[in-house]
Amino acid sequence: MKTAARLAALTVLMSASLALGQNRGTIGVSIPSADHGWTAGVVYWANRTKSELEKKYPGMRIVVKTAKDANEQANQIQDLYTVNRINTLVILPVESAPLTKPVADLKRRGVYTVVVDRGLTDPSAQDAYVAGDNPGLGRVSAEYLGKAMGGKGNLVVLRGIPTVIDNQRVDAFEAVMKSKYPNIKILDKKYANWNRDDGFKVMQDYLTRFPKIDAVWAQDDDIAVGVLRAIQQARRNDIKIVLGGAGMKEMIKRVMDGDKLITADVTYPPDMIADAMRMAAESRASGKPMPKNTIIPSKLITKENAKNFYFPDSPF
Repeated sequence: MKTAARLAALTVLMSASLALGQNRGTIGVSIPSADHGWTAGVVYWANRTKSELEKKYPGMRIVVKTAKDANEQANQIQDLYTVNRINTLVILPVESAPLTKPVADLKRRGVYTVVVDRGLTDPSAQDAYVAGDNPGLGRVSAEYLGKAMGGKGNLVVLRGIPTVIDNQRVDAFEAVMKSKYPNIKILDKKYANWNRDDGFKVMQDYLTRFPKIDAVWAQDDDIAVGVLRAIQQARRNDIKIVLGGAGMKEMIKRVMDGDKLITADVTYPPDMIADAMRMAAESRASGKPMPKNTIIPSKLITKENAKNFYFPDSPF
């Protein structure tokens, strides 16, 4: 009888554990492919965090998918719902507008939706939002360039891709320039798609059109790599500062080494996907909703503090 009782108790316990595991369900993580340095960091952190969370929460399953464009990502999140039967979606949209309706459709079907970094055009489509401080990145960049340029001179801007966060960065940057540094002229601003090759092409165009450029706001470190290549190829020595952003290890190393063109950087860490996944997993396990908005501040990196942001083993 005692053995039978123990078996019965064990069965109840296993059933309870199974139910708890089922309640934790499956989290789908949808992110862009590693098509440049920052997204390579996102993919690295997503896969690393998947293993961490599946160990921490037995019974919880994490499915990570990468997509090369918005259409592929929209199809993938439908598959995550119909095939993988996710109850939670953590998504870093390739683009904002094309992904808004697919995410809203999943939320309407009961999937808890966590949007990371690139906000949707309709925030009501998401349950929670986790991002870097995009207006802050624009403000910190403008403050640094304004002071470094002595409040005057010619500046060119290379934008990211047409997304809500790109607008937030550029709007905040221009607001600071307009209010505090009116003698700095923004010669032009074009999309370089957070891409080295596009950064090279856009900068080539600027170098051809403008005989005097004092500084470049590349907004992103991958773009800055292309910008530096274009400047070197054109053998231009009028440009004194190139400011990227995100905290790529190669750029941080340049700051540490006292590079004449790369004198600073501004953080926008790719491991924010890991923060979002951890928060979503904790929320699903506890049954408590996440904070509606979680913003990770952007910080200025200079030679004085660069060592605190340099991680040589990171892929980004």
